[in-house]
Amino acid sequence: MKRTTITIISLIIGASFFGLLFLQGRIVDAMVKMRKAEFDEVVFRALDQTSRDMERNETFRYLETVAANSDYEVEHLSEQMQRQRVQETLNLGDTTQQSPFTLQVQTHKPSQTPKALSLRPASSLDAASLRFQEFVKNAYLYQKGVLDEVIYTVLYNASEKDFRERIDFRLLDTNLRTELEAAGIHLPYHFSVFDSNGEEVFRCADYSEEGSDYSYTQTLFRNDPSQKMGVLRVHFPDMDSYIMGVARMMIPALVFTIILFVTFSFTVWLIVRQKRDTEMKNDFINNMTHEFKTPISSISLAAQMLGDKSIKKTEPMVENLSRVIVNETKRLRYQVEKVLQMSLYERNNIRFNEKEIDANVVIDDVVKTFQLKVQQSGGELTSQLDAEDAAIYVDEMHFTNVIFNLMDNAVKYRREDVPLQLRVSTANHNNQLVIIVEDNGIGIRHDDLRRIFDRFYRVHTGNKHDVKGFGLGLAYVRGMVELMQGTIKAESELGRGTKFIITLPLID
Repeated sequence: MKRTTITIISLIIGASFFGLLFLQGRIVDAMVKMRKAEFDEVVFRALDQTSRDMERNETFRYLETVAANSDYEVEHLSEQMQRQRVQETLNLGDTTQQSPFTLQVQTHKPSQTPKALSLRPASSLDAASLRFQEFVKNAYLYQKGVLDEVIYTVLYNASEKDFRERIDFRLLDTNLRTELEAAGIHLPYHFSVFDSNGEEVFRCADYSEEGSDYSYTQTLFRNDPSQKMGVLRVHFPDMDSYIMGVARMMIPALVFTIILFVTFSFTVWLIVRQKRDTEMKNDFINNMTHEFKTPISSISLAAQMLGDKSIKKTEPMVENLSRVIVNETKRLRYQVEKVLQMSLYERNNIRFNEKEIDANVVIDDVVKTFQLKVQQSGGELTSQLDAEDAAIYVDEMHFTNVIFNLMDNAVKYRREDVPLQLRVSTANHNNQLVIIVEDNGIGIRHDDLRRIFDRFYRVHTGNKHDVKGFGLGLAYVRGMVELMQGTIKAESELGRGTKFIITLPLID
């Protein structure tokens, strides 16, 4: 599958996952808002009913008090009503004046004449029947007005009490709890009561400010004058958790969606990595074929020349052909050995013959051996072995191969327009041996720098086959250094060169 196809499929599925998460988030938000609106409506209904209950309870209490008092209260009420009737009689002649009774009837709009008394006079009825109906209507209106007057007088006298005396706070708490539980709300709540001036007159015993940022208010005694009214304020500390509880049903769906998205992302990452490994392995096979083909061709050509009887063999010619066969055989054996060593390392079957060595001495021998190869490429190799303590406990052969591979890479990736400057140095730092192999070659891009130690990976220039190699050298170097209980890192700048820094523990 092409990388472009994988990218397009990944983008489509990724966009689908994000769209699904967005829709689920919108659904959760809508459910929370709906739950909040429902909660508000239920609470307001409960508070409204609680206010009505308070007014009804106050009326009942006052009526019970009036019934239980002495006859003086009754006589007082009768005298007050009689004075109102006298005042009404005195004002009958003046059409601009109205009695308190008439005012109350107009203000509170008593119901009209009952339908049973609203008889349309028939032509067959005599005058006596009409007068009788008119008398019944007037009697009904008078008695209803008297009853309304009694009730309004009772309520007016009740509202004359002090605001604190008009409220039974324990009964208020009971009514409020009953109405909330009847509406299906069983949350703990805190409430306080304020008079018309905004002064707090009561708060519940366990009152807390938690959750008071959002509270519900209800006017008390709303049928009274504004100066006689009060305000009930209620808030719920656990309201947020109650409202957000509806979102808990969507949490499993969100979790599973996220798990699917993570799994999908991991699968795509595995596919891309597998594709990259496959490409590197194919490149490794191509490079290995190229690496093996050259020495095999040279050996085959030299052998054919030695076996061709038509060609006159001279001693210099035979020596030259023999040297070619030996050198190409060594080169072929070296490449095979490198592949075998990497295979053994991957299977953890590599054998280490560790012993104490002087790193300065071993590195100096490698530098002397490699000096000719650097000079043939037109470069210069220098060493600065300043480490006072260079005693390490490692496998000498693999340690030598590590230094050799780093130098060999410097020669392979040199710049054609600038003579190679290769420098090897040692130093001591924090009771450790630090080995630095530095060159002025083509350098490594930042994106490639973090992957140069991967198996089969080669930078872009190497993959063009203008530089020989399998992409195993640096992977082998890192593996060996780690087995020696050391670390290796690379610093590079494209077009300026590369520096490899190896740190190994010293012998205590």
